[in-house]
Amino acid sequence: MGWTALGYAAPYYPLYALFFLSTGLTDAEVSGLFALWSVTGFLAEVPAGALADRWSRRGCLVLGSLLEAAGFVAWTVAPGLPAFAAGFALWGLAGALVSGAAEALVYDGLAAAGSTGAYPRVNGWISATELVSQVPTAFLAAGLFAVGGYPLVGWVSVGVCLATAGLALRFPEPPRTAGDDDGVGGPRAGVLAALRRPGLLLLVAALALVGGIDAIEEYFPVAAGAWGVPTAAVPVAVLAVPLTGAVGAALGGRTGRLPAGRLAALLVVAGGLLAVAALWARPAALAALALFYGCYLAVLVVAEARLQDRIPGRSRATITSVAALGVEVTSLAVFAAWALHGALAVAVLVVVAAPVLALALRSGR
Repeated sequence: MGWTALGYAAPYYPLYALFFLSTGLTDAEVSGLFALWSVTGFLAEVPAGALADRWSRRGCLVLGSLLEAAGFVAWTVAPGLPAFAAGFALWGLAGALVSGAAEALVYDGLAAAGSTGAYPRVNGWISATELVSQVPTAFLAAGLFAVGGYPLVGWVSVGVCLATAGLALRFPEPPRTAGDDDGVGGPRAGVLAALRRPGLLLLVAALALVGGIDAIEEYFPVAAGAWGVPTAAVPVAVLAVPLTGAVGAALGGRTGRLPAGRLAALLVVAGGLLAVAALWARPAALAALALFYGCYLAVLVVAEARLQDRIPGRSRATITSVAALGVEVTSLAVFAAWALHGALAVAVLVVVAAPVLALALRSGR
């Protein structure tokens, strides 16, 4: 969790969009950079997971942090569209290297200690740490910018990435868990393993569907503004949503004891709360939005844990990356749903995902 907190402490995070605009980029150019970032991560996701399985999960974490640091160096030294594009390409590769490897490293470490049952709780606390870390990072970014502007923000971000890489170097590389006879990891081997093992493919699809709903977090400030929260108050008002989500994620260990039907019911409750917030559409509706996010993340961390329980050891990072690839696809559906009818349309997606998740959790156990 310390590595997670440090990894989310780069002060560039809350400021980079404003940084781009301050250099004269247009909104369209900034959107293009975001698209490049997403496409790079999308294309690299499964090969990066295969690299983690074939080479080293710890090594992928270290390399990912170093690539992100290199991207931030490019932004800071030569701010402009070419450097920003190069930095996002490096950051996209870094994210792909980390996404599958991190979960695989944690799960196999617990497996080596005979504690895989603790994974829902550990995964929940990791997710909670990611969300809570947004608070001190925001204050750190504001303070650094006040003292030294974007250059200081940039170099501190580089230092944070290097420190994250150094911390990852200290992680033990646990032995692979049971299931290593599934063959050496690789994109094709990982996908074939998912197809062979009973119920695993369905669970990968269910996690992709549920996990992609998290893309709604991009719209929390938008929703607050549309519901009448003054612009100056939006950052503070919206902060309650990720903090409530952190509480829900931290309760993942307890939520993991629920049977599949009740987990699906909790996801339906989350969808109902989101629908209430959308229909209420007042500043007070942020309370319902926060409760939605807490319930949703409590279910998500359990679904992620159940996937890890079923993945063969050699293909763990690869198949986790396959699921992450599906999450990206579902995110596009969330974006489309919001464009169609805002939070209410996304609430429908949440409810639709519930029976799929229940079926996936019950199959192949």
